[in-house]
This record gives sequence, C-alpha cells and structure tokens, in this order.
Amino acid sequence: MEELTSQLLVYLKGVWKYRWAAVATAWFIAIAGWIIVYKLPDDYQASARIYVDTQNVLKPLMAGMTISPDLQQQVSIMSRTLISRPNVERVVRMVDLDIKVKDVKDQERLVKELMDKIKLGTTGRDNLFTIHYNNQNPRLAKDIVQSLLTIFVEGGLGDKKQDSSSAIRFIDEQIQSYEEKLIAGENNLKAFKQKNIGLMPQQGSDYYAQLSAASEDLNKTRLDLREAEQARDAIKRQITGDEPILMVEQTDPSSIVNVELDSRIEALNKNLDALRLNFTELHPDIISAKRLIAQLEERKKEEAKLVRPSSDPGKNYSPMLQQLNVALAEAEADVASMRARVEEYTSRYDRLKSLSNAVPQVEAELAQLNRDYQVNKSNYEKLLERRESAKISGELGSATELMSFKIIDPPTVPDLPVGPNRSKLFSLVFLGALLVGIGMAFVVSQIRPTFHSQNSLREFTGRPILGSIPMIWTDKEKIKRRKRLYGFGLSLVSLLGLYGALMIRMAH
Repeated sequence: MEELTSQLLVYLKGVWKYRWAAVATAWFIAIAGWIIVYKLPDDYQASARIYVDTQNVLKPLMAGMTISPDLQQQVSIMSRTLISRPNVERVVRMVDLDIKVKDVKDQERLVKELMDKIKLGTTGRDNLFTIHYNNQNPRLAKDIVQSLLTIFVEGGLGDKKQDSSSAIRFIDEQIQSYEEKLIAGENNLKAFKQKNIGLMPQQGSDYYAQLSAASEDLNKTRLDLREAEQARDAIKRQITGDEPILMVEQTDPSSIVNVELDSRIEALNKNLDALRLNFTELHPDIISAKRLIAQLEERKKEEAKLVRPSSDPGKNYSPMLQQLNVALAEAEADVASMRARVEEYTSRYDRLKSLSNAVPQVEAELAQLNRDYQVNKSNYEKLLERRESAKISGELGSATELMSFKIIDPPTVPDLPVGPNRSKLFSLVFLGALLVGIGMAFVVSQIRPTFHSQNSLREFTGRPILGSIPMIWTDKEKIKRRKRLYGFGLSLVSLLGLYGALMIRMAH
C-alpha cells in the first residue's frame, strides 16, 4: 500500500510539473468542443396521438349473422406494419423527399434513415398510439407525421369494400362450381337408377334385409299353409261319416249346383272385384284369387262326377252337414289362398337369391353416388349461407365503421427544439477537456520523466546515492513562482467561468 501511495504521488508530481500543458490542452479542447456543440443544428420533434375504437353497437346485435374480423388483431398488425418499407417509401413520395434523390443509393439511405427515426409508441390494450419523428426542419417533421397518420387511418378503413367484394366473388365461383357438380351428380343418379331399375334397394332397407324379410315371410306363410291344411283335413274327416251330398251330373260348371263351392266362388269374385279397383291384373293377390276361382270351378266338376244318388235325398240337406260343408269350403279357400301366397313368396325369395351378386354391387355404387352427392350438396348449402353472411357483413362494414379512429392530438411541433441537449453536451465537453488535459500532462511526464526522490533515482540507476542538494528559493524566485501559481489558478477559474456562462445562457 505504501509503494502504491508513493507511486501515485510520483505521478501527481509529474502531472503538476506539466500543468501548463494540461491547462492549454483543456482550453483548446473545451473551446473547440463548445463551438462544435453550439453550431449543432436544432432538432425538432413532431408528434401525434390517435385512438382506435373497436367497440360498435351493431357488433353484438349482428352476432351470428355476420362474420366479424378480429379487430384487436387487425389493429396490432396495423401498428406493427406501419413503419414498413412500402409505407416509408409512400411517405417519401407524399412529402416530396424523392425530388432530392439522385440515385438508388440515396433512395436506400433516405428510407433507412426515416425507418430509424420514426418511432411508434403504444399503450397496449388501450389502443392508444403515438407517432414521433425528429428532424431539423419542423415543417418537414410535421408533414411526415401527418403522412404516417393518414396511412395508419387508411390502413384500417381502406379496402374493406374491395375485400368484401373479392370474398363474395370467390364464393360465387365456388357456388357455381358446386352447382355444376350437383347437376352432374343428379344426372348420374338418374341414369344409374334407370339402368338398375328392379335392383334398387327399397326405402330404409338393403339387399340382405330384403332377403331376410322374404325368407321370414316365406317360412311364416308355409306355417300358415300347414295349419290351414290340417284344419281342412279335420273337417273332411267329420264329413266322411255321412253320405256324400247328392249332386246332379252336369257338364257346365255354372249349371252345377253346389252350395258350399258357389258361396266361396261368389265371395272370391267379390274380393277380386275389390282388388281390381286398386291393383292391376299382374298383382300377386289378383293372380292368386283368379287361380283359386279356377280351382274351385274344376272341383265343382269333379265332385259332380263322383256324387252317387242317395236313397235319402233329404239327408243332403241336414243342417249339420250343411254347416260342415260351409266350413270345409272356407277351409279349402284358406288353403288355396295360403298356397298362392307360398308360391308368390317363394318366387320373390328365389328372385332375390338369384341377385345375390348384382344387388350388393348396385347398392354399393348407389351409396357412393349418394355420398358424393350429399357432400357436394352440403358444401353447396354452406356456401349459400356464407355468401349471404358475407353480403350482410360487407353492407354492415360499408354502412357503419366497425373500427373508428379518433385523433387525440393532431401532428404538432413545439416552438423549442427538443435537441440537441446543449447543456449536457457542454458539461461533457468541459469534463472531457479536463480529463484530456490531465491525460496530456501525464503523457508528457512519462515521455520526459524526472526523479522526485533519492529512492526513485537509486532504484532506476542501481547505484548508491551519496547525498542531495536542496533547492534554495530566492525572494525573486518565490514571487515568480507565486505568480505562475496564480496564473494557473486564474486560467482554471476562467475556464470554469466560461463554462458557467454557457450553462446560464442555455438555461435562458
């Protein structure tokens, strides 16, 4: 620590020895620096504040009917892209700065300078934005801020109608495309159904469901037929204990009298007339009824041939026998009807079974056609809804402003410049001059060193010191020394006074 202190004292003595060099350097640096600072051009700042209002009374009222853009995101994008190269180049043209541009290099320099100097501030969620720009020309600074303000507002209000028209035009093109697809799909479905008529699945069931239903109907009808045959056979066994009914042999079925069979034929003819009112001659029930009538007519002929004369004609008219004959006739009619049904269901089942390869393929192709058609139809209907929504949104945007701009502070430029801060620069120059002066004295002391003690001389030369001769100051030398000290102090005070005068002037 003692060595460090002694070395520091040596340095201070060296600086003090060349104090006049330090003072001269400080004066030179201070005067030159203050002149440069004083001649710096004034810097004026133009600023403006704008508020973006994204609240609109129609927005909640039209919710669900219109497509509203994300206004907060739109404002954020506008603020981020305001100081972009295209916008800055537009500002250059708006304020006629491009007149002074000579080549592409100057253009690039000008655009880069503007992008660096233009400052956009925001308070975040409050949607309050500030625009600042500094320039030596206050009018130019104000014009540039005004141009930026115009671009900012136009970016929010401009091109809304054009965007809506473009969206509606695009949706119309898609609607036309899907309409053509729907027409083509309908034509394909129509041609497919015409080509595969008879193989098409019924409403609500596919091929395998139809085949299963036909098999169940056939089995149920066969069971009903067996039950009807057993009921008929039971009636016949009751009748076989009596003599056959006396019938006169006739050749014309219409002239043969058989009460049971005639009543059945009459009932079947009435049923046939009723069926003909609703169905054609090819209907299965009509065909089975006609077949049953023909069978009953043949049976009348056969029974008329087999009947033997009875010794007791009155026996044929027994009330019990008549009832049994009527029941037998009804049973025979049921059996015949069941047989016709069995034949019909058998033919249906066989026909469906023979189509086991064709019908599933037809159903698969039909399902694919319907699926494609339904997809196109769904997209078509959605596009129609979106088009109406886009029209309402466009009209809403044209009639009202979903996003309004309120200029809080128009572009203004204060009378006093905001820069440069000459007081601060004067102080920095003054401190810098003092430091440079001290540094200059220190450098000179190191270039032209002197020995201020016996120890330093002994350490430097490595030789022993026999003694030292002190300086004896005369009165005349003391006066001269005192005058030089006063002159040094006066020079420092004068430099400090000049600095104070400059600061006072800046304050006023």
